Amino acid sequence: MTENDSTDKLPENVPAPTGEVQQVGVRQGMFGVHGTGDTSGYGGLTQAITYPGEAQRPYGGWYDEVADALVSAAAAGGLELAEPRVVIHRGEITFHVRREDLLTVVRLLRDDERLRFELLSGVSGVHYPEDTGRELHAVYHLLSMTHNRRIRLEVTAPDADPHIPSIVAVYPTSDWHERETFDMFGIVFDGHPALTRILMPDDWPGHPQRKDYPLGGIPVEYKGGTIPPPDQRRSYN
Repeated sequence: MTENDSTDKLPENVPAPTGEVQQVGVRQGMFGVHGTGDTSGYGGLTQAITYPGEAQRPYGGWYDEVADALVSAAAAGGLELAEPRVVIHRGEITFHVRREDLLTVVRLLRDDERLRFELLSGVSGVHYPEDTGRELHAVYHLLSMTHNRRIRLEVTAPDADPHIPSIVAVYPTSDWHERETFDMFGIVFDGHPALTRILMPDDWPGHPQRKDYPLGGIPVEYKGGTIPPPDQRRSYN
């Protein structure tokens, strides 16, 4: 086997799997507009919103090592930890964990010698209005400098109870990332030292990156002109 053959078989170079997917909604048009307001030319577009299917063992490469180490480290510490759901898509691995397990999982990922994910590089949010009971997703990007590996964690919360534990005590770099996700999506990170808005004014109503947030227009400082939001513009036939 040549060096190139070996590189091609690394997990990050394996094509995305084509397994079972879960549909969580339907996207219509460019802006989700109904009727004649969509001026994008994509008003007739209909596309399913799906999650990639759950991966099956063996995952391949170091993915199995990380998954095994995480579960065994929890068991060795006498911790009750639900085995995370694993998704491998486009050569990247994501561990889906329960929000009540999040703090336990990140401590294990940081401290266990077999894992050593020392750096959290970002926290982001996603809003799926039609994913009932799991409308809000928080996504964590982790890097192991010791082992040169990257993984993601994903945690969900319902609209009716948008609370997820803060991990600032474990990864201080998550401080302003959690604030931004709170600001844009309304996810409340319990235990955060100062969970205030970071982009919008403190008295701003709503959370601008949620799918149910109204689309905005653009004020034009020329003879009082304005450009209305995309869903309120006239169509061109």
